[in-house]
Amino acid sequence: MKEEEVNRCQIQEWYPKFKSVSIKTRIHELPESFVQYLLDDSGLFLLPASISNEDALPNRIHNPEEEDDYQVVEGSDDESERSSLPPSFPELELEIKESIASLGGAVFPKLNWSAPKDSAWISTTGTLRCSSFCEIALLLRSSDSLVHDLCHAYDSCSDKTSSRPGSFFLALRKWYPSLQPEMEFRCFVRNQNLVGISQREATTFYPSLLESKDHLGVLIEDFFMEHLRSRFESENYTFDVYLTKDKRVKVIDFNPWGAFTLPLMFTWEELVQNDNEQGDGVDFRIVESQCRVRPGLKTAVPFDYVDTSSGSGWDQFFRNADEELQRQNRSPEAGA
Repeated sequence: MKEEEVNRCQIQEWYPKFKSVSIKTRIHELPESFVQYLLDDSGLFLLPASISNEDALPNRIHNPEEEDDYQVVEGSDDESERSSLPPSFPELELEIKESIASLGGAVFPKLNWSAPKDSAWISTTGTLRCSSFCEIALLLRSSDSLVHDLCHAYDSCSDKTSSRPGSFFLALRKWYPSLQPEMEFRCFVRNQNLVGISQREATTFYPSLLESKDHLGVLIEDFFMEHLRSRFESENYTFDVYLTKDKRVKVIDFNPWGAFTLPLMFTWEELVQNDNEQGDGVDFRIVESQCRVRPGLKTAVPFDYVDTSSGSGWDQFFRNADEELQRQNRSPEAGA
């Protein structure tokens, strides 16, 4: 993998070209001071001071009496902590506030490549939905997975010259509360050929996909041929799409081939074999019954960045799960 292949998958690189077939997004270049704020773990966890007096956790109970009771004696170990002032990014906050309003009042954030999925638990809604700068800062500052973007984006590149890109961007994507997880799919492209499609949420069985699978596959293949194949410069990559209720295809994201991208219901070896064989049609995989649900990955990093490489703990976990599934399928009860 080359650095240029990773760079093409940054949202600020691909979105301007494909915005007509994607979801509404506003992109802001982040000042280096804010990037350093995200990286700083040397002291207290401080959210930025809001010029709009917004609170990322509005349901918190403030007790002035307890705050008054906390007094720091001069020269004590706590003095430096008490004197720490929260950072402030007024220009960025105003820009983000304007973008949120233009996108209908709610967005979900992501950096160049990644969204802070691992910190959704800390928000008041338990999702990535944000309606203020403070909520966005809370998710970004609480996320461990964003360290990938900030420090390790090029670790898998054979021509690595840097550990991070020159600039970081914050993409604010319009929040659609009615999105159905079963209608998102990951597509795999090798040598500019679509060689596989996988159900994106591979931890759930959706009966409705059984009936619509063939039709959905045709829609996705047509979309790839019309909008992506000749326009996305990499030969090997993956892209995620979402199909709306009226069956329009929207590209959600691009990711590099291999490296930190998960193949979901495939292995990378199977996808390479699909490209070599070039059979009839694209291999489209969905969870076809409840007993074929892949084990869920409840970890502290987004699903896309779990290490499932050969020899890893998750690799062995999946091997054991597959062996158990095969054993169950061979048992007499499986055919009952």
